[in-house]
Amino acid sequence: MIKAINLQKSVPVADGTLEILRGISFEIKRGETAAIVGASGSGKSTLLGLLAGLDTASQGDVEIDGQPLIALDEDARAALRGEKVGFVFQSFQLLPALTALENVMLPLELAGQSGALQRARDYLERVGLGARLDHYPTMLSGGEQQRVAIARAFAASPAILFADEPTGNLDTNTGNKIIELLFELNQSEGTTLVLVTHDERLAARCRRRFLMDSGTLEEAS
Repeated sequence: MIKAINLQKSVPVADGTLEILRGISFEIKRGETAAIVGASGSGKSTLLGLLAGLDTASQGDVEIDGQPLIALDEDARAALRGEKVGFVFQSFQLLPALTALENVMLPLELAGQSGALQRARDYLERVGLGARLDHYPTMLSGGEQQRVAIARAFAASPAILFADEPTGNLDTNTGNKIIELLFELNQSEGTTLVLVTHDERLAARCRRRFLMDSGTLEEAS
């Protein structure tokens, strides 16, 4: 489902070039669960953005369900993401002018899915926000905003779900509920999960665990 081929990412800095990712190659099969762990600044979020087609590599390529991203322009990458990929951002990325319900409904409506209203309601209730449907992001705590973002990603039933620290802003009880939701989605719909996390509870639940260190990646045995 996901194939990284010699991925490299570098950016210019004042005294030369900063290498963020260096020669990363791996494959994740359909329906697998994988956690990417490592120190802050090791390149985890950059890698996730490349895998999801949100950023482009300096060298190398990513294939999503057999489709090389390097062959696609931005519009085609966006269409592929809309069809196959869900993403939970560490910074939530909620639209401030929309309510929680509208934030979850929007991508469903843009994709032309029927029953967007009820599906959005259902997933917000599943993340414990049934009483916050009409609240705007500024009226919600950080943890509540994170749950809206997770409901938005789940509701579209993506083939692949990328999540950047999905439990990072949540208390232990809510975090446990989100972990259960993640793996329920994996089991019931065969969703491939790729998670960047510092949460050892979450990493331990994944079938595969990758360690990121200074821009390199290796799989833990």
